[in-house]
Amino acid sequence: MCGRYSLFRWSPALSALPGFPASLEPRWNIAPGQPVLLVRAAGDGAGREALLVRWGLTPPWLRDLSRSPAQARAETLAEQPMFREALSQRRGILPANGFYEWRGPRRRPFWMSAADGGLLAMAALWEAYPVSGRVYFSAAVVTVAAGEQRRPLLLDEAAQALWLDPQAPASMLDTLLAGAGIPLRERLLAGLGNRVGEEGPQCLTPL
Repeated sequence: MCGRYSLFRWSPALSALPGFPASLEPRWNIAPGQPVLLVRAAGDGAGREALLVRWGLTPPWLRDLSRSPAQARAETLAEQPMFREALSQRRGILPANGFYEWRGPRRRPFWMSAADGGLLAMAALWEAYPVSGRVYFSAAVVTVAAGEQRRPLLLDEAAQALWLDPQAPASMLDTLLAGAGIPLRERLLAGLGNRVGEEGPQCLTPL
């Protein structure tokens, strides 16, 4: 399951998006409940925009915020009340340099990144949560089965355009949700980032 990821380096094109926070700090160990960068279709229907959101989906009707999910299973999105409307109307992307995966009986950490070294685009759903005249935004990463693991649904350029298109047909979204993703490379880590509070490039120290 994708419970931790990193965004410590980004492209000029990403930082040029409307709404990109000038104060965004590099992060090596992002965990659920923390602020994350979301890219979505711009409100005027032209292009894309960026904003900071909380990692943990909070629909407007949710009263127990401790139950806000950080992940959403691709195969059941259309069936679950928590995700059904967001899938139809509020799709986004969480940019990442890579994510962590713990495997085996000893739960050894692996760093998963794009085979070409570029940014990963993790499919996400987002929600707006109004409180006392202010609107808070949140997101969940969409995950797919990968053997005994669950990984983010990773989108290439064409899939990103489709995912962010408000007019994308449901049948095409279904095909995308069942897709194979993109090639990844992995690296076994020393485990310095196992603790949520650990932050910095040392999290990626190889074993």
